[in-house]
Amino acid sequence: MATIKDVARLAGVGLGTASRVVSGKGSVSKATLEKVRKAIEELDFRPSHAARSLLSGTSQMIGVYIPYLSGTFYTPILQTVYTALRAAGLNMVVAFGVGEGDARQQAIEGIGFLTERGCDGLIVMSNALQDEDFDSLGPFQSRVVVINHPFASIPEQCFTVDHVEGGRLAARTLLEHGHRQIAVIAGRAAAPDNQQRIAGFMEELAKAGIDTSKVWMADGDFAPEGGWSCAEKLHKSGTPFTAVFCANDEMAVGALSYFQQAGVAVPQQVSVLGYDDTHSADFTAPRLTSVHVPWTEMTLNGLNFLLNRCYEMTRPVERNHAITVTQRASVARVSG
Repeated sequence: MATIKDVARLAGVGLGTASRVVSGKGSVSKATLEKVRKAIEELDFRPSHAARSLLSGTSQMIGVYIPYLSGTFYTPILQTVYTALRAAGLNMVVAFGVGEGDARQQAIEGIGFLTERGCDGLIVMSNALQDEDFDSLGPFQSRVVVINHPFASIPEQCFTVDHVEGGRLAARTLLEHGHRQIAVIAGRAAAPDNQQRIAGFMEELAKAGIDTSKVWMADGDFAPEGGWSCAEKLHKSGTPFTAVFCANDEMAVGALSYFQQAGVAVPQQVSVLGYDDTHSADFTAPRLTSVHVPWTEMTLNGLNFLLNRCYEMTRPVERNHAITVTQRASVARVSG
């Protein structure tokens, strides 16, 4: 396999000159540029990752931290980031929460793992961190982008949506279909984005004259198992309900599965509304109506911002991402 030294030798130039041509940094004459390019073509030279790193002075890697690696939510996001990075000639390193510490400590350790491996920048998906955790990164703090949570210390580097409005849209969708007896399967109580979407949902119900203190609600921990368990508790509680709002799609999948087993017809007897509009929403039975959060667009814009900062690129960056509702088959008007 040809090396940069072989390229320099064949082109009749110094190693530094050949390196400048390959890296695209520094100036060389047009004649020299043509000689080096011809040598690269003749030798079929393809710099290794290590060689590119040495030439550019960067690792050519972006780190991504996610809280856990399970379920269907994070996989499409990781695929989006990886595809975009590979198209840019870059690579990805992933860390996720492990160990005995709480979610915050796991995130701190995961970020430490990524920085120790020389990542040029980080994409972080965690709402367990505090502003001082970013301050502790020193100058490297400027090379961190956070998806789905705002931090006061780095507002420009945070890409998120208005989850309060998402909760309002969820409530309006059910109210517009005539539902008044509505139950809620919430996510983790401590998660800020869960708090926001539930707050917006309850606010909209209250505006419609519904006593929110009497709304049946349980914590499904954002997991399919939690959705199943909460749906079972709701069904056996004797509480009258015609609709269930699930604070993410994975819990909605669990709820749909329980209702099918229990002989509760969706949407004929009960409507089920999800949140996130993940890929799985298209393939449930019935297909899941869900609040659409533009995760792909939000993630790609955060990544573009990071690449601009780390590699002096000029990629477009948008910050306003609208939440909508994707209507499918799991929500219907109240019968009778």
